[in-house]
Amino acid sequence: GLRVLDASWYPPKERNARQEFKERHIPGAAFFDIEECRDKSSPYDFMLPSESHFADYVGQLGVSNDTHVVVYDGDEVGTFYAPRAWWMFRAFGHKEVSVLNGGFKNWVKEGHPVTAELSQPTPAVFKARLNRALVKTFEEMVQNVSSLKFQVVDSRPEGRFRGTELDQGLESGHIPGAVNIPFHSFLSETGHEKSIEEIQEIFREKKVDLSKPLTATCRKGVTACQIALAAFLCGKQDVAVYDGSWSEWFHRAPPHYKVSELKRNK
Repeated sequence: GLRVLDASWYPPKERNARQEFKERHIPGAAFFDIEECRDKSSPYDFMLPSESHFADYVGQLGVSNDTHVVVYDGDEVGTFYAPRAWWMFRAFGHKEVSVLNGGFKNWVKEGHPVTAELSQPTPAVFKARLNRALVKTFEEMVQNVSSLKFQVVDSRPEGRFRGTELDQGLESGHIPGAVNIPFHSFLSETGHEKSIEEIQEIFREKKVDLSKPLTATCRKGVTACQIALAAFLCGKQDVAVYDGSWSEWFHRAPPHYKVSELKRNK
């Protein structure tokens, strides 16, 4: 009833996630390829796939609606892409999903077993139903700039949020009204999640009210899921993620909806 999934992804020039998985992983784990489990017709990275695509993909990994899924990744910070996989499962209606605290880095450091042996999961039937409350579209984000129906938290580094440094080749900046909490704020120096009390204090300091609607955004909908996870640990289970995030916003939003200190200074 338990499936462990390695959801690692790295820039291709830096590391090869699938190759590293083949060389060593948690025994019994399967590789969750975020490049395969996405909407390949979209011009933006890592957009959610269709219900049927997701259902077929995770079914092939041996995940049914009764399976408890544990996701992890091998990033040096401890946890980077695993929360995205966690949120995807939740967005498609799966409740029994967890993130391995501290990630593969700490699994190895603590002396737990690793293997190069590849397991062959028995395919399972997974029925996916998208929970639209957990996903925000570009149109909903535009409406919110004036309606302020929900709070927006951006998980990118401060320089990218403020617009003072390039964001992987893109001009940077943020959505009007958004608050910046870089995702690594929630991780300890060892790469574990900070305590619930510490996480609550981070939200409080930024005047983010966890009793009210909240949407997370970032560059491409990945580290935004760290905001959703941090809030989830505090008991807030309904944080939405703006799937297109800055990648989409930059290309589609009118100029006055892109707040940048660099542009102001010019």
